[in-house]
Order: sequence, then structure tokens, then C-alpha cells
Amino acid sequence: MKNIITQFSRIFVGILFIISGLIKLNDPIGFSYKLAEYFSEPVFNMPFFVPFALGIALFLVILEVVLGIMLLIGYKTKFTIWSLLVLIVLFTFLTFYSAYYNVVKDCGCFGDALKLTPWQSFTKDIVLLFFILILFFNKKLVQPLFSNNVQNIIIYASVILGSFMGVWVLNHLPLIDFRPFKVGNNIQKGMRIPDNAPKSVVEMVFIYKVNGVDKEFTEKDLMALPEGATFVDRKDKVIIEGYIPPIHDFTMEKDGSDYKEELLEEPKLVMIVAYDLVNSDQSGLDKMEKLNKEAKAKGYKVIGMTASSPKEIEKSKKQFGMTFDFYFCDAITLKTIERANPSIVILEKGTIKQKLHHNDLADLKL
Repeated sequence: MKNIITQFSRIFVGILFIISGLIKLNDPIGFSYKLAEYFSEPVFNMPFFVPFALGIALFLVILEVVLGIMLLIGYKTKFTIWSLLVLIVLFTFLTFYSAYYNVVKDCGCFGDALKLTPWQSFTKDIVLLFFILILFFNKKLVQPLFSNNVQNIIIYASVILGSFMGVWVLNHLPLIDFRPFKVGNNIQKGMRIPDNAPKSVVEMVFIYKVNGVDKEFTEKDLMALPEGATFVDRKDKVIIEGYIPPIHDFTMEKDGSDYKEELLEEPKLVMIVAYDLVNSDQSGLDKMEKLNKEAKAKGYKVIGMTASSPKEIEKSKKQFGMTFDFYFCDAITLKTIERANPSIVILEKGTIKQKLHHNDLADLKL
């Protein structure tokens, strides 16, 4: 019985680590955004790690895949199980911290393929910890499946292939797109809220300064405010989260107006997405005006989408000779649309027909 439980744990943990790692390896930039969120000041206050988030993300996801394979084939059992134990303890701490303090809404355990709430992520890690502890106390039952030479070849091949996949998707696009802006999806439909969708329950909270200290009061408390209390601010506190459409916070703003209603009705629209013009790939931006002229010659309307300031927009337009207009959208939304900076999205009345990394302009079909 002990051997059966151990072997089940071996297969379960190994496969789950491989699946989780491959999903994140498909989109390491997305996982790096999640790590940067953990490193940010509101969470762990370690901003010095933010510039290294992508490198750390790549290392962790390749490690996940390789450790899963090592466990399945029984390679260096003691090292493998110890490594898995250290990783799952770290992940369990992170997911508990996220859930308890409500600071990171989604741990990114399965990328955009499967969204888990913080408490669901923590529960998943507790289950994994349980099975890894079974392996830890029964290490002798985890025997190698192949000879040393074959085992070495499998692991070296795993590291090489994992690294190749990581470099490939960084210089092109994720092999599988799990995001709401994938090819074939319609942006207008993604923004709609069904009539029967659950509504958010929101409570108004009023902030008053009492004896020099800001204190929160509900509407019921307003009838009994302390003497001398002065109003500071009012905010909405979400008691129950309602339905959030897959696409939200999507705007196409220019000069204080939102033009998404009319632009998403364009039959031939090219969006050049560069969430941050200052940190965009210079060689990529250098290609955009040529693309603009070619697309306009074929009847397309060409626009830029960015979260950069008007000053940064004008500077980039002058530097790279870009003559198309830029529209504002939130940086997080633009990062969700596409990972490359810049990238190209082709729309037909709001439906995404094609998405390209700036390295793949030769594959553009106009």
C-alpha cells in the first residue's frame, strides 16, 4: 500500500509540475509580470528585484518542468524531492500571503490558462505539499526508470528544449494564446456583461479626520459622528465581487475622448501596440512607419496604442518619423493584449484577425 501511494504521488506531482511549468514557459513574460507584482512595494517591497523578474521567471518555469521530469524518471531522487519541497514551501507561503492579505489576486500558477483565486491557489499548494511530503518520507521507493546514461540524456534534453522554447516565445509570441485578446475573439463581445450576471455589492465608506487621525465610517455611522470630525474622502468598498467581463478597462482615448466605439467598427484596422514607448524595442519602432504606409496603401486605418504620456508620444513620433495617431489605454490592458513591445494587431470590426511580434512582420497578411 505504501508503495502504491508513493508511486501515485510521484506521478501526480511530476505531471502537475510539468503542466504548470509548460503553461508558464509558453508565456514567461506574463509570469514575470506576476513576479514583479510580488516584488512591488505594496506586497514584499523588494523593487530591486523587478528588473530581474523576467530572468527569475524563466529560471523558475524551466526548473519546474525539469524537476517534474526528474521525479517521473527517478533522477537524483534525494536532490529532486528536496528541491520540490523547498519550491512548494515557497509557493505555499506566497499563495497564503496573497490570500490572507488580499494583495495579489491571481498567483499565475497556471498562467492565463486557468485562473485561480488566492485561496484556491493556496489550497492547491497544500495538496501538493501533502503529496511531496509522502515522497520525502518514502524517498527509497522512488527508483530510477532508466540507466544513468539514458537518464542524463533525458534531463539534458529537457533543459535544452525548455531553454529553446523560452527564448523562442520571447522573440516571437506565446505558442498558445490563452488571453481574452486571442485571434478570433471579438473585443466588443468580450466587454459585454450578460443581463443575468451577478452584480457587485458595494458599501460606501466615508473617511473623517477625528482628533488628527483618519477614521472610516459607514453610512449608518454618519448619524453619530464624533464632535469636530472633518470630512476627508469617500470610497467604495466591494463587499461581494460581481461579474467582471473577460475584457475590461479597454479604452482608445485621445484628447480626453474615448473613440473605441467607432474604431472597433472599422473593417480594416491596424493597431500598433506599444504599452511603454520609452522602453520599447528601438528596432521594432523603427519598422512601424513603413508598416503604416504599406497598410494605408491597402485601405487600412493605422493607429498606435500606448500608456505613455503625450510628451513621450511626441518624442517617439519625431525620433522614428511615425505619422499615425496614438490612443491611450491602460498599460496592464495593453500588456494583456500582446507581450511584445511593440506588436501588431489586425482587427476587422473588433474581431482580432492576426497578432504579430515586431520580429515577425514578414508574416503579416494585409
